[in-house]
Amino acid sequence: MTIGFPSRLAVSACALCMTGLLVCAPATAAAHTGSDPAAPGGPLAAAASPDLLYHSGTQVRPHRGAPRVPDVSALSWVVADAHSGEVLAAHDAHRRLPPASTLKTLFALTVLPVLPGGLRHTVGAEDLAGIGPGSSLVGVAEGRTYQVADLWRGVFLNSGNDAVHVLARLSGGWRTTATRMQATARALGARDTHVRSPDGYDTPGQVSSAYDLAVFGRAGLRNADFARYCGTAEAMFPGRGGWSYGIRNTNRLLTGADGVEPYDGLIGIKNGYTSHAGNTLVAAARRGGRTLVVTVMNPQSGGGFAVYEEARRLLDWGFGAAGRVDPVGSLDALRARPRPGPDAVPVAAAVAAHDDGPGWLETWAILGAAGLGAGSMAVALRNRVGGAARG
Repeated sequence: MTIGFPSRLAVSACALCMTGLLVCAPATAAAHTGSDPAAPGGPLAAAASPDLLYHSGTQVRPHRGAPRVPDVSALSWVVADAHSGEVLAAHDAHRRLPPASTLKTLFALTVLPVLPGGLRHTVGAEDLAGIGPGSSLVGVAEGRTYQVADLWRGVFLNSGNDAVHVLARLSGGWRTTATRMQATARALGARDTHVRSPDGYDTPGQVSSAYDLAVFGRAGLRNADFARYCGTAEAMFPGRGGWSYGIRNTNRLLTGADGVEPYDGLIGIKNGYTSHAGNTLVAAARRGGRTLVVTVMNPQSGGGFAVYEEARRLLDWGFGAAGRVDPVGSLDALRARPRPGPDAVPVAAAVAAHDDGPGWLETWAILGAAGLGAGSMAVALRNRVGGAARG
């Protein structure tokens, strides 16, 4: 069934209502993480002061005999345990940098819960308006009907900004989606992120950090759809004229494309590139009952594939250092009252320290306005549908 105008109103209203649910309510854990001891969402790590991660340079607290942290060229990076949230080592973890398409992890965390994968939508010209020049595209065609699941594969595999635009429009619009993404980031304790363009396109003032992106990647693994999409290597995508074509994940650590050796145990997540951000990557891998999340932002040497090789070296180090380093921080450090266990999403009331962006007063004001708007839209929709003839 193609979404008509009343249905779009309903989706928008639901999306606005879901903003509060995403921030305030515990989310259901992904089915595959329920019995996995390495699944994200574990208890708050007994870690060093969160201030340590705001120090410049490389932070690590090794025991005797621990492997040496590899020398990598990225401007910022983080290695963290996905279950406990312990940050094993980091370099300029809170340095604010443009994230490129790794910001799509936050987009997915925000929008996936409000759009059923089986929902069908016929793309119009308005859905594709405003896509930045030079954007990565999966090939969404005006006039073609897509399932939401098709569009998500376009986002995760091909980093399609055209697919992001369609999904954002379905979930309330471009600016509304950016506002909700900002609220989701704050709810997760990600204080460095400022959202201006939900697709990660270079935009003045849009920044994130290696720490925040690790938070998003860890949270994404708790969502079964996110985990499935980010780990998909190849898929078919609907094209023009009723035919489909193959697309391949641009995360070369997952696929082994272009001579990059695939990483054993890689779960996936998301890579990105813009001329301003350079190459960025959030990667997760599982070995021996342990899952690590690594973020690498803008390597300064080694060419376009250095981001994968530096992530590989950091993952290798993290698995080798497990149990032989003390944490230098926690991915839960800026959340309030996190609940233990793999099923919990802590209620967010992040501390205001180290943040010059919107605080919780502003965030809750946004959420309150969103809730009022959703209620008004729902009433309007009910009245419209009640008075309209069915054809």
